[in-house]
Amino acid sequence: MRAGHYLLIPLELLQLKREILRRCGGLPLMIKKLAGLPSKKDASPEKWSRVLEQVNQNEGPWFTTLREINKNLPLYLTRCLFYFGLFPEDFEVPARMISLWVAEGLGRQKGDEESPECVSEKCLMELVNQNMIQVTKKKMNGKISRCRLPHALRVHWLSKPKEAFFLEDNVGINLSTNNMGVIRRLADHLNYKDASFDHIHGKHINSSVYYSYRDVSFWSFDTREGSRAGEDIENFLERCISSGSFCFLWVLDLENVYKPKLPKAAGQLARLRYLGLRSTYLRHFIDKLLNLQTLDLKRACFNTIPNSIWKMQRLRHLFLAESFCSMFVPRQEDSSLVDLQTLWGAFVDENSPVRNGLDRLSKITKLGIKCKASVSTQNEAMSAQLVAVANWVMNLKHLQYLRLKSFDESGLPWDLYLESLLGHKDLCSVYLVAKLKNQYLVSELPQNLIEPALSASEMEEDPINLRILRLLSRSFTGKKMLSSRGGFAKLEVLMFWKLESLEEWNVEEGALPSLKGLEIRSCRNLKMLPDGLQLIKTVLELKLSRQPELSARIRDNQGEDWNKISHARHVYIED
Repeated sequence: MRAGHYLLIPLELLQLKREILRRCGGLPLMIKKLAGLPSKKDASPEKWSRVLEQVNQNEGPWFTTLREINKNLPLYLTRCLFYFGLFPEDFEVPARMISLWVAEGLGRQKGDEESPECVSEKCLMELVNQNMIQVTKKKMNGKISRCRLPHALRVHWLSKPKEAFFLEDNVGINLSTNNMGVIRRLADHLNYKDASFDHIHGKHINSSVYYSYRDVSFWSFDTREGSRAGEDIENFLERCISSGSFCFLWVLDLENVYKPKLPKAAGQLARLRYLGLRSTYLRHFIDKLLNLQTLDLKRACFNTIPNSIWKMQRLRHLFLAESFCSMFVPRQEDSSLVDLQTLWGAFVDENSPVRNGLDRLSKITKLGIKCKASVSTQNEAMSAQLVAVANWVMNLKHLQYLRLKSFDESGLPWDLYLESLLGHKDLCSVYLVAKLKNQYLVSELPQNLIEPALSASEMEEDPINLRILRLLSRSFTGKKMLSSRGGFAKLEVLMFWKLESLEEWNVEEGALPSLKGLEIRSCRNLKMLPDGLQLIKTVLELKLSRQPELSARIRDNQGEDWNKISHARHVYIED
């Protein structure tokens, strides 16, 4: 139901919507067919539930779609699509899965000249465009964040033994223990019905069964809390490595496993290309894994990165634990990460090897760094480091994502010396937490920048024309903000978060001509909406969070400011 401009959707209908999309996989033709099944006079949630229970019981409604998929889908895309079968049902797969495809060489064809990541990303988009993969979440720049295999494809296509040969012979899911064959891809779903369950979680297993595993990939989705999950993983890996069955392992991903433990023998996995260890404890075996392409150590409990990291000549993506202040040691003269594209979560202090070390990483496209002085007496040395970081950023000509934070020894935002970024044509996302020494930086960002966010930048002038702009705490320190006529010509989304000093915002006629979404959160001194908002007819959505005085001025479709925003389609208030 709809009350004025407040959209009130009952919880049961929201749940029904999600179930319809899940059952139909987001396929427009299937949703259209489904719409004609219940009586228009009796389209209650109960009626819909009964219809949905029947929709996937036979493949009749899906026959044409499935036939087209089987007939026209090329082999390289079929292999990528089957890969989704390794994940649990309805699991929302992060887009960084393309690094897994790269590790296994999936999607790549003879003659491809683009980078493996570009090829894999295009494969994912092909599957999405053909309605074979359902996008469940997007980033602000429009790229895919999470996706999943539609429910119908899992029921009528993936589960068929003759069509799922890629998985049925290779994953070890739902296979009898008497006829396992050679397992090539193993995913532990913590399901006691899986043939591999006892091998992974049992205690007294004949060692001969591990010779059936000749894995190129192993994932664990064991999300139990407590020590058992980590111990099971450690024991299973120890058995498989000692038996030689994991000697060709390319992918080892233990993300979301509660504190998994890794045996020392893991250092023998010399062919490993992808190692995912989010939220784990790292032991000293990393120095032997020199063929890694992706090393994911977000939220991993360690502080110093081993010197051997510089010897990983094939490393392309490195994710570190920012909260644990993961620091690099100095680079050896004969080593460098020549192919590194992603460096995320690194920590820089006055002793970090920036000059002649990190600044040699010239192919970075995604950079996230936290800079912090250890003691106040090192401020001069830290300033020199920040200048070196700024010079390094300036030389990264293919940079797409930039996240820089600068703090003093007490944890308060500190200096950042970035110069103009206009030359970074590929830059689409910027997140800065610091005091900008260059106050003109915000007017020297590339035109195609999609997702900028500023915090503690202490700007005193109005920001510039962009499509999406997030102004976070202390990014604007003036008491008054003026959006001038003709300004912000391309801005579509504007967010004010915790701008403590902002008391008055004025919008002139002709300003913000493309604005669609406005969010104001925890700007406690901003007491009223600007009169000029009523002139911006493009506004579709307003969201107020923790703004009691502002909210009172528009609540219940009335109040002093309601006429300024009454043309918006949706107004949301969160107290």
